[in-house]
Amino acid sequence: MRIPVSEGKDGARFAVRVVPRASRTAMVGVIGEGAEAAVKIAVQAPPVEGRANEALVEFLAEMLGVRRVDVAIAAGEHGRNKVVVVRGKRASEVAATVETRLRKL
Repeated sequence: MRIPVSEGKDGARFAVRVVPRASRTAMVGVIGEGAEAAVKIAVQAPPVEGRANEALVEFLAEMLGVRRVDVAIAAGEHGRNKVVVVRGKRASEVAATVETRLRKL
């Protein structure tokens, strides 16, 4: 599955759909197709006081091998659909890492 990751002035950007209050934090699949595709990530944290966002940032930082401060939510901070920006990694590197993880599902 090809994930659309774009290169921006602030870093690599891609769409994420968050499922809070899951039994474990993990990447669980892809929603949508083509340019509208989003990575579906389940997080254990509830969507209260930003805890689900914090869990998402921590999970992505660890998976992508960057510091937590290098992962930011650019859009959708209060919803389940988000746009995430990763500083310090090229779009091709982020796409390759995400796609490799998705193939293991």
